[in-house]
Amino acid sequence: MNNKHRAVLALLAVIFLSGCTLFGGGEINEDQLTSEQEYDWDSNATTTINLSVSKNSYGAVITLEEQSELEIYQEDTFRGETSVPIEALKFRFTNGTVVDATHPQLRAVKNRDETLVELPAENGSVGYTAPRSGKGWTGPMLVSGSVEMQLPEGTRVGLWGLSRANPNPDRNTIENDRTILGWDNVEQGDPISIRYYLMTDAYIFGGLLALVVSLGIGGVTYYYRQVRRAQRKREDVGLDVDMEDDDIGDDGPPPGMR
Repeated sequence: MNNKHRAVLALLAVIFLSGCTLFGGGEINEDQLTSEQEYDWDSNATTTINLSVSKNSYGAVITLEEQSELEIYQEDTFRGETSVPIEALKFRFTNGTVVDATHPQLRAVKNRDETLVELPAENGSVGYTAPRSGKGWTGPMLVSGSVEMQLPEGTRVGLWGLSRANPNPDRNTIENDRTILGWDNVEQGDPISIRYYLMTDAYIFGGLLALVVSLGIGGVTYYYRQVRRAQRKREDVGLDVDMEDDDIGDDGPPPGMR
């Protein structure tokens, strides 16, 4: 094999490895999968999304029945379904025992279209952490059932212009300064999208709105006063004298034209 052939093979190897990196695939880093994270295993919802893990990530707990694996994916505008980089993978058996990714039967593989999680039992709950951005969350439901969305402390939804929740939740409650949204029946694959605001954002928004209203009222008042002032000036110089009340012409035409 000459140098030219070696160069071609090396180039093909680089392209192949780059393709694997570009389109995803392979085992996920063990340190990421075994990282520590606490999950709300006691939630009564089928799917629980906790946005208070950090400002850049969320925690999810999904209760499964008669499933040996779980496909975790997200929707991309251009590529369609794409895999999700997950961390802190755990599984809770129906007897309450919780294991992490060091368990030999709990594995995760990142493919191009989804992250496939192999489960150690067909019944139980799987927990994982994944990245998010901004003041909200958007994603498809991975299983059918009820959904609970736990927002960070000091945040709310419901104020027009600052937040949204699609579809509209069946419940919107506040517990210990945390907003909890609930949907009773969501089908697998249905998307949920929410955007929340901080209470400080509401105060700023309210202050700006009050300022705009005050400036508007002040502008209208100033304009009205200017109009009244102009009318008084016209009256002072006699520009608004009613010509119908003028006596000129009451004696008929001037002499020589009668």
